[in-house]
Amino acid sequence: MQHSRRNFIKKSTLALAGATIFSRDIFAFTPPGELLGVQLYSIREDMKTDPLGSLKKVAAMGYKNVEHANYFARKFYGYEAKEFRKILDDLGLKMPSGHTVMRPQHWDATTHDFTDEWKMTIEDAATVGQQFVISPWLDESLRSTYDDMRSYMDVFNKCGELCKKSGMKFGYHNHHFEFNTTLDGVTVFDIILQHTDPALVAQQLDIGNMFNAGAKALDIMKKYPGRFESMHVKDEIKSAAGHDPYESTILGKGLIPVKEVIDLGRKSGTKHFIIEQESYQGKTPMDSIKEDLRIMKKWGY
Repeated sequence: MQHSRRNFIKKSTLALAGATIFSRDIFAFTPPGELLGVQLYSIREDMKTDPLGSLKKVAAMGYKNVEHANYFARKFYGYEAKEFRKILDDLGLKMPSGHTVMRPQHWDATTHDFTDEWKMTIEDAATVGQQFVISPWLDESLRSTYDDMRSYMDVFNKCGELCKKSGMKFGYHNHHFEFNTTLDGVTVFDIILQHTDPALVAQQLDIGNMFNAGAKALDIMKKYPGRFESMHVKDEIKSAAGHDPYESTILGKGLIPVKEVIDLGRKSGTKHFIIEQESYQGKTPMDSIKEDLRIMKKWGY
């Protein structure tokens, strides 16, 4: 009798352990504040022709967060800030970040202040609920010499102070030139990272763009641990056409060890994981971001 009972307890314990492991695999722990979203540039043509219908499809896929790439004349995809906020709210979507280029004309060197146009950009970003105002480009005129570049990083920090007044943070998003352009022997990316205040300026690491300059996300993240609050999650394959040697593809299908990169990001403080795919290899953009979301969820994000 006791022998049977011992066997029963042993089998029950093993079954419970197996169930626990299985549960951990399905219900992966998500760190507080972490979110998964999609950059709407991924479906740029859909957003151009039917922004409302496209957002409905994105929400139906299971996305909870989006990142904009269209803000002109104080409108997001043709909608004023309050209108667009209501659309997002009605669809159960949030927009924690957005891309708007901070251009040279947005800073007045004579008054040492930002122009009204840029101040309104910050105001509208706060209205739609952004946490980050991200500039995804650095004008060539600002990176012609080391001194010019170094000086403009003070403007980055001042923009961080401006955003902070509205409860947000300024951010920068890389392409590839930051890694293969050097000024006085220092890469543009190193100048940015070394001369911006992490408390004021966030870095959004695009792990795909840098691949076209021969840079690897894992190396950059190890060089600057804890500096990347946001990340554009991409994979890359050799380009069939176009001016860049590589183009984006479905996550896990390309040359970047995406899972390893995002896991390192999670361990080192990255909170925003934003899917972006710009090339589709015969698939539709909508089908592509749906598949990307499925893969990210499979990976525990």
